[in-house]
Parts: sequence; structure tokens; C-alpha cells
Amino acid sequence: MEIMLIAVVSPVIRCEWHLENWQVALVTTMVFFGYMVSSVLFGLLADRYGRWKILLLSFLWGAYFSLLTSFAPTYIWFVFLRTMVGCGVSGHAQGLIIKTEFLPTKYRGYMLPLSQVFWLAGSLLIIGLASVVIPSIGWRWLIRIASLPGIILILAFKFIPESARFNVSTGNVRAALTTLQRIAKINRSALPEGQLVEPVMEKRGRFADLLDAKYLRTTLQIWVIWLGISFAYYGVILASAELLERDLVCGAKSESQAAVPTEDSEGSQSPCYCHQFAPSDYRTMIISTIGEIALNPLNILGINFLGRRLSLSITMGCTALFFLLLNICTSSAGLIGFLFMLRALVAANFNTIYIYTAEVLMSASILGALCLFSSVCVVCAISAFTLPIETKGRALQVSDTGHSQLSLSV
Repeated sequence: MEIMLIAVVSPVIRCEWHLENWQVALVTTMVFFGYMVSSVLFGLLADRYGRWKILLLSFLWGAYFSLLTSFAPTYIWFVFLRTMVGCGVSGHAQGLIIKTEFLPTKYRGYMLPLSQVFWLAGSLLIIGLASVVIPSIGWRWLIRIASLPGIILILAFKFIPESARFNVSTGNVRAALTTLQRIAKINRSALPEGQLVEPVMEKRGRFADLLDAKYLRTTLQIWVIWLGISFAYYGVILASAELLERDLVCGAKSESQAAVPTEDSEGSQSPCYCHQFAPSDYRTMIISTIGEIALNPLNILGINFLGRRLSLSITMGCTALFFLLLNICTSSAGLIGFLFMLRALVAANFNTIYIYTAEVLMSASILGALCLFSSVCVVCAISAFTLPIETKGRALQVSDTGHSQLSLSV
């Protein structure tokens, strides 16, 4: 909800504050800048203090600054506060880490892609709310309403356990056993007899481990792939909003033709254009967003039967193709179809790279932009196909520092 919020609010703040293109783009840039910086920090803190604590902190942080955004008096304050929201949202990934560290290997390729359902639900909810709330009571109330789930979900942390793998790695075996016994009770089962044995890891989450000779090639290629997947995923979300906002379905209208000049407070013409989303635009966004779940069954089959590398290579290659197809002059239905498939493919990319990473390492030109997205996806498809390790059926890895994996010893 917090990420998709940028796409639905951008046209409104452009009109309200008479923003130019670069100013609208700066909002998104700063959100992801905050995301980038804080994700590194939260990752290091999670390895030192625990996933649960950082996940809770990120929810509190994100909900607090998201609510404050609705009271932003100026454009500068809006940019700053959304940057802080981006910082908070980056820590939400620790929830996926907790789940990954609990899931058995044979179920990981099935369960993690199903998480996409909840991302989809949040995206659909914010678009649906925007279509009702923005025309009636404004974008500020939309942000306030969108902050509520993050606040309410804080109550759910009472039921979320800390990762047993993390507890054991820090020597807190008793807490790990308590968590595992609770899980066994819920499943009406019992833990195997014996003791939980694992040496305490004095050094955890070292950046240098990623650059070890054994993993260097894999690390560099995964970085390239993550860059491309994030670039493509958020690119298609924001590009679809831009296409709808400027009504550039066939590229028949130039920017000046699509722009509707606005007047500033002194009555003079502003170089900015103002185009609010129509109901049909919201419908297009909803339909294309549903695409994120469309390929889930095929994605799950591909991940588990073709393997992570080949599956990711195929979906990235198809993503590149559909970015190019967006350049074709087509009808509104054709545009919706292309966006639908793009959202399906970029979501599949995310599903696969999340699993692979956890297992192996723990508006100058619309045409130019779309071709750039496509080129990056081609590079990523090749990089995915040539990854040196296939992780299908592979247990989560730990660094080779003389420590064994989490085990139950009789």
C-alpha cells in the first residue's frame, strides 16, 4: 500500500503544488533512496539484534511517518516525510526472512510465491481507496486511511516469533526451543527427541562473506539481477501511472499536447500539466495489478520443476519483450493487456529472486525509458541463466566459518 500510494497520489500533488516533471520524479527517487540506505542498515541490525525487533521497528517507523505525511504543509516536507516512509518500509523484508528461515526446503518454493497474494491485496486496496477517497475528501485522507493497516498490524507482533535459526546462532537455545515447541503444539506434533545443538556464531552478517571467492561471482550477478528486477517492477508501476496520466496510449500525443497548463496563485500560467485520474484509469490500474497473481501457478511450477535459474531467466526475458511491446500503438484494451502481463512477469521475477537469494547467500522519452527497462531485463535474463549455482532442493546456507547448520542431535 505504501509503495503503490506514490503512483496514485503523484497526479494530485502535481496539481495542488504545480509541480514540474522533475519534482514529481524526485518524490519517488527519494523514497527509494531512503529504502536503499535503510535496507543495508536494517539488514546489519537484524543480524545483530534479531529479525523480530527490526521488523517491529520498521512497522512503527513506517506507520508514524506515513501518518505525518498527510499533514505535510509543503512539497519539501512531503518529500522528506515520504523518504522516511521509504526507510521504514525497507525493514519489512525482515518478515520474509523470518518466514524463509522457518520453512522447510521442500515447501519454500511453494509458500513464498503465495506471499504475493498479500502484496496484491495491498495494491488493489490502495487503488480502490484512491478512486473513492481522492475525489471526495482528498489525498491527505487517503494517506491517513492507508496508514491504519500498518498501525493495526503492530498488534499482530504478539503472535510472531523470532527466528529460531537466529536465536540458536546467538546462543539463545532456550528461546529457540520454546518457539519450536509452540509450533509443534500448533501442528499437533512433537519435536524429535534429543538436544538442539549449534555452535554460537561470534560473527554474523559480515559483508565480507558475500565477497568470499566461493560466492563472489554469484554475489555480483545477484546484485545485477536485483537491480534489474527492482528497476523493472517499480518502473512498470510508475510507467503505467505516467502513461495513464498523460494519455499516451499510442504515443500519439506529445508532452505539450497532453499537458493541461495550470495557473499559480498569482494567476500566471505554470509550465506544469494537471491531469487527474479518471474512473477508467483506476480500472486499468486494478486490472493490471491483478496480473501480479496471474502467473503464480506457473511460477510455482517453474521454480520447483525447472529450477530457480531457468525459471528466472525465462520470466526476465519475457519481461524485456513486453516492455518493448508497450511501444506498439494499440487500443486501450491492448495497453491493459500488456500492462497485465508485465505486472505478472515482474511479480514472478521477485518471487524467484527472493527464494534464490535466501537459499544461496542468506520522462524525457517514454520510448527511451521502455527500451531501457527492456535492455536491463535482457541483461538480467542472461545473468540469471548463467548463475553458477542451482538452489532447487537446497537448504539455506551459512558462511563457511566452521559452523554447522541448525540440527537436532539425538
